[in-house]
Amino acid sequence: MKIFDAHLHIIDFDFPIQENQGYIPPSYLVEDYQHAIKDFESVGGTIVSGSFQGFDQGYLIKALKVMGPSFCGVTQLPFNTTDQDILKLNEQGVRALRFNVRRGGSENLSKLDYFARRVYDLVGWHSELYIDAKDLLEVKEVVQSLLAISIDHLGLSEEGLPNLLDLVEGGVHVKETGFGRVELDVVKAMKAIHDINPEALMFGTDLPSTRAKRPFNIKDIHVILDQFDEKDAN
Repeated sequence: MKIFDAHLHIIDFDFPIQENQGYIPPSYLVEDYQHAIKDFESVGGTIVSGSFQGFDQGYLIKALKVMGPSFCGVTQLPFNTTDQDILKLNEQGVRALRFNVRRGGSENLSKLDYFARRVYDLVGWHSELYIDAKDLLEVKEVVQSLLAISIDHLGLSEEGLPNLLDLVEGGVHVKETGFGRVELDVVKAMKAIHDINPEALMFGTDLPSTRAKRPFNIKDIHVILDQFDEKDAN
């Protein structure tokens, strides 16, 4: 089975790891990830910076070098990062900016409008929000005005689904990831998003599923395959 994994984490203690909300993650190296997906035919993926990695870029650049050009990075940066540093990260395979509203460790959401526009204009990056969709109301107008935005983990909550669907109508993309961490009907949410925009959904394993009530399981892929035909599942 071919997969493009739009959401995975690499946790390398050779680089700074900071406690977040009382949590320190376990080590999860490139070889751990490769072992976990050995039964799939990987065509690439996206390494996403976690709250516990803060603004460190070292682990990400190392992982991208090891995993090769079919993988890209989503990173967290302070809003005053220089153009030169952003351009260098782009050359090294980073392709998006993450705002981790749920857990922290990233730039403040108040900088979303300015910073998302800046990285898009400079290097064409999209911005990614890890946020409970019920909290999207406070930034809904900003998100609707931006050209390239994605939301993690189906927006996390049933309560937030209407907000999420409103944004999908405006072109926002959504990661169908983290089935073991969400508080919603996964099938209902995926179908509702797909009905609005079949191109909006992006599959990811969320490995190693840090802090999730249940880690990723191959059954999660079959949940998707059981709901959509082969064309839509791809």
